[in-house]
Amino acid sequence: MLNLYALQIMEGEPVNVNEFQELARQALPKMYYDYYSGGAEDQYTLKENVEAFHRITFRPRILVDVSRINLSTTVLGYKISAPIMVAPSAMHKLAHPEGEIATARAAAVSNTIMVLSSMSSCTIEEVASSCNAIRFFQLYVYKNRDVAAQLVQRAERNGYKAIVLTVDAPMLGRREADIKNKMIVPPLKNIEGLVSTEVDNDEGSILEGFAKGALDASLCWRDIGWLRSITNLPILIKGVLTREDAIKATEVGVAGIVVSNHGARQLDYTPATITVLEEVVHAVGGKVPVFLDGGVRRGTDVFKALALGAQAVLIGRPVVYGLAAKGEYGVRKVIQMLKDELELTMALSGCPSVKDITRSHVRTEHEKIHSML
Repeated sequence: MLNLYALQIMEGEPVNVNEFQELARQALPKMYYDYYSGGAEDQYTLKENVEAFHRITFRPRILVDVSRINLSTTVLGYKISAPIMVAPSAMHKLAHPEGEIATARAAAVSNTIMVLSSMSSCTIEEVASSCNAIRFFQLYVYKNRDVAAQLVQRAERNGYKAIVLTVDAPMLGRREADIKNKMIVPPLKNIEGLVSTEVDNDEGSILEGFAKGALDASLCWRDIGWLRSITNLPILIKGVLTREDAIKATEVGVAGIVVSNHGARQLDYTPATITVLEEVVHAVGGKVPVFLDGGVRRGTDVFKALALGAQAVLIGRPVVYGLAAKGEYGVRKVIQMLKDELELTMALSGCPSVKDITRSHVRTEHEKIHSML
């Protein structure tokens, strides 16, 4: 029996991003929905990523001319329609038959940047030829370093504009739903013939077994130099949560930092990304742009991240939910909803452009407590 919330959604189009999650749950096999929606262990960080945004409130300015709102911004010199990018997430064909090609087309129509996962269902080349757009490529480094080098060279050859190196996955986090469901590894087209996906793991998640055998747990800071030596593309690192690592990142010459806890899928009880964003921004001191992913479900969340110093946000699960529910149209709709909500938030906060969004436009939980003392 469907609950009342599900029935309300079925009566019409979703009116916000969260409603796409229920549509995705209805559309997907349990194994796949659990894979996309789940987090590590107790899923504390999974909940906290979203709820931490709720504890930040606004300090709106009145009597500002907001008759024209400009959402556009630049990322590494590339102009995008709004500070909302598509985060790398794996295996989109589990969500929809067109997979990453549908996602890429939606991002292109939305005039934003998609970061293609190296664990995508469609190849680097297929996505590049599907539409004309600015795209980045996310990289995992495998035990066989030649595989990573080949992926980077293919991305560069096919017009991708940056490498986003994931640095928080020396091994896969413990995702208990995947263990229970014995999560499979579908064909990973980018590494087909390069890395074996055959895993003998009757005990639990086949995906976890694959990652354990394939990912390079020895990856360390000096390897950023190796990566820089094999590509001319700028390198962003994704998975920074502390001041110390932000400082190191700037020292080794990265072009940008993504504050991320891997969608709460790796180490549970890491802080919500929005709560450590400012720490990273201050540590970097404007040397490189800082981005954020994790928990963004509303245009108000985007505004809060920008106020705390992010250049842009990346959205992961909402894109997959949109894709699962309604294909390319669903992804476009998710991005547009967030843009519309951001535009309204900017107008009601007295910010005609993203440059006008400042730290003084938000109040964090810490500041609220401090003001009461």
